[in-house]
Amino acid sequence: MATAAAKRYGRAVFELAQQDGNLEAWSGRLARIRELFADPEVAAVLNNPTIATERREAFVATQPHLFDDEATNLARLLIESGRVDEVDAIEEEFQRLADEAAGRVRATVTTAIELETADRDRVARELSKRLDKDVRLSVVVDPRILGGLKLQYGDRLVDATVATRLEQLRRKLAAS
Repeated sequence: MATAAAKRYGRAVFELAQQDGNLEAWSGRLARIRELFADPEVAAVLNNPTIATERREAFVATQPHLFDDEATNLARLLIESGRVDEVDAIEEEFQRLADEAAGRVRATVTTAIELETADRDRVARELSKRLDKDVRLSVVVDPRILGGLKLQYGDRLVDATVATRLEQLRRKLAAS
């Protein structure tokens, strides 16, 4: 779950990107910062309080992953404010706001086996029709659900899995 600070940073970056008319570029910048900060060796340096903030910021400025001044400035700001570990949540909030502005919804479908392309397209199309929005669907395979599917979008969860139904049946039998 994103902290209030991560949401504020994500919103601020989104508003700046909207103002610049450059949502895609900022999305890429955030992704590059996330990738850099996710490297365990880089994270160890950036989170090390014994290294002066200026040296940690200078380290980021020398990284070819960031490419431009805007990304470097954001990375420096995150280091300075001690938000290195929150870049995932910041990017998530940015993407949520960008999707909302574009009338898109991100959804995740979890199944026991890999979905065929036709089934994946059908789920996305049906959900898109139901929500009257463009749906960006990601698929997760989790054999523990046994069968059926779990669909999550926004703050909604539709759980039609065999594992959940079996658990409900077990509870009913135990209560009898």
